[in-house]
Amino acid sequence: MDSENTALWLPARGKKFEVGPAPVPEPGDEEVVVRVRAVAVNFLDTLPGYAYRFVLPWVRFPMVIGTDVAGEVVAVGRNVSRLSVGERVLGHAVGVEKSRNRPAEGAFQHLVVLMQHLVAPIPGALAFEQAAVLPLALSTAATGLFQSDHLGLPLPTSVPTEKNSTVLVWGASTSVGINAVQLARSAGYRVVATASPRNHDWVRSVGAAEVVDYRSKTVAAELLQAIGGQPLAGTVAIGSGSLPPAVEVARRAKGTRKVASAHPDPVTRLRAWRARRKNVQVSAIWGASLKDNEVGPAIYTSFLPQALASNAYRAEPRATVVGHGLTDVPNALELLREGVSGEKLVVTI
Repeated sequence: MDSENTALWLPARGKKFEVGPAPVPEPGDEEVVVRVRAVAVNFLDTLPGYAYRFVLPWVRFPMVIGTDVAGEVVAVGRNVSRLSVGERVLGHAVGVEKSRNRPAEGAFQHLVVLMQHLVAPIPGALAFEQAAVLPLALSTAATGLFQSDHLGLPLPTSVPTEKNSTVLVWGASTSVGINAVQLARSAGYRVVATASPRNHDWVRSVGAAEVVDYRSKTVAAELLQAIGGQPLAGTVAIGSGSLPPAVEVARRAKGTRKVASAHPDPVTRLRAWRARRKNVQVSAIWGASLKDNEVGPAIYTSFLPQALASNAYRAEPRATVVGHGLTDVPNALELLREGVSGEKLVVTI
């Protein structure tokens, strides 16, 4: 393992990032240390300083943030038998989570500690920068689809049994949405989705049976027609503005009136209260919560390695490399704030 470590530190709320030395981490029980080769950036990483008081009030500074990692295992802790030194992996870093809350587990550094059940080996043909697009988006989609406090669907398998029901993915061309489509199909569900017309073919290519333009004035009617006579197994609503129309479709379709929203904020909670009056259950997804239940290991340990190796699952969306080295991560975050579509911004390390 490297004898030195360097991290992109966030010194305090409202302060600018600083690149500097970091302790060389040691893996604890059921942990591994990964030499980071690529990271992806997410909107959670773009939080302005003051927002930490409301979104992540428990975070202690200085902190190393970031969630999406791809690299090589350089050390394994006790009770780790499924991963070995030198193995190429992707992983979900959870350093900013309340129960972890330590810089050693933030993605934006050369050596990062990962919980072994949130790490998956990747095939040799999958580049680190493309593998890095998966973790948070995959975790968020899996949380919404499979956790019991959300849709609670059966877990995905490499050879799924086809169900006679449909999952609606509103916002399928987002990074969370494109993973939700694939996971729902891997669980045996027919998928109906929304996306802008330029992304319809892409969304269909990963398994959606029908795709509707979310900006259409008749989007609810079109979705109900696409769902047809099958019962609705549940809905994943992704992005700002997705929840009201998703609730309306869930209210009018036959089947399960559950909507898992990947836009948790106070407005979502208000809309969830209003949805109950329409007999629709709305839940707010927090993607890292699968680290504490059976969904995390089911995805990263049991499902994903084989699915990636057999090409049954694709690392999507497309990675766009926008920098090299920790000093380029803040620039990537600025580009993300400006908006992206159908791609994930990645920095190689």
